[in-house]
Amino acid sequence: MKIKVFIILVIAALTACSYKFNGASTVGLKTVVVKVFENNAPLVVPTLSNQFTEALKTRIRNQTSLSISSTEGDAVFEGRITGYDIKPVALQSSTTPTAGANRLTITVAVKYTNNTEGKEKESFEESFTKFFDFPLNGAPIQSALPGAIENINRQLTEDIFNRAFAQW
Repeated sequence: MKIKVFIILVIAALTACSYKFNGASTVGLKTVVVKVFENNAPLVVPTLSNQFTEALKTRIRNQTSLSISSTEGDAVFEGRITGYDIKPVALQSSTTPTAGANRLTITVAVKYTNNTEGKEKESFEESFTKFFDFPLNGAPIQSALPGAIENINRQLTEDIFNRAFAQW
């Protein structure tokens, strides 16, 4: 009899303590607007603005049930690309110094506005910076940049998404 009571208590305790780690809290939100992120970096890549904006929309579509609107929404993402920089990070020792690897760094200034009642505190305005190191291995830099940009966009959108929707 004591064993049955003990088992019932253990089961009750285990079912009472449940945690949910889905990562995103979009309670009260149904639609979101993602405005085009203007490219204001000193070094401008013509396609970066659209690539980043679409990467953020894709992350929201894939990880939430929010609808993306073009006019009005319960939340709004807007901002600009403020930095795009390529620098050598590993010099090879030879008579003519060449870069063994390069570092691409992208900075994005983001303003997130939560328009739902009582959730205004969740709004923020901050910058996010990520970098990616890539070797050239004798190839032209233009062949390595698309993959590097895609990698950084994935990192940036993850950070922005988590800042806006992750409540832990």
